[in-house]
Amino acid sequence: MEAYAVVETGGKQTLVKAGDKIEIEKLAAEPGTETVLETVCAISDGNSLKVGAPYVEGAKVVLEIDAVKRGPKVVNFKMKRRKGERRTVGHRQQLTVATVKSIA
Repeated sequence: MEAYAVVETGGKQTLVKAGDKIEIEKLAAEPGTETVLETVCAISDGNSLKVGAPYVEGAKVVLEIDAVKRGPKVVNFKMKRRKGERRTVGHRQQLTVATVKSIA
C-alpha cells in the first residue's frame, strides 16, 4: 500500500497521495510555486497510521500550485408560495488546482 495523508484546508478534509491533482479552496500562493500544508490530520507510510489530535506534529504535505480557477456556479433560490416573495443568490468559489509533490 502506498503512502497517503488526510489534510485539512478550507474547512474540509481531503485524502491525498503523492502525484494526485487536487482542487481546494483558494490559497494565498501564486501558480508555479510550492507551498507546504502542515494541517495534517492523519498520515500513513503504507504500513502504519498516525492520527493527530487534531494534527500530526511534524507531518507536512508539499503542494505545487498549478492554477487558480473558479468553481461551478451554485444557485440558491428561495420562494414563499402565494406571497410573491422570491430570492435568488449565486456563488462561484475560487479554487486552487495543485499537485501533491511529497508527503512527509
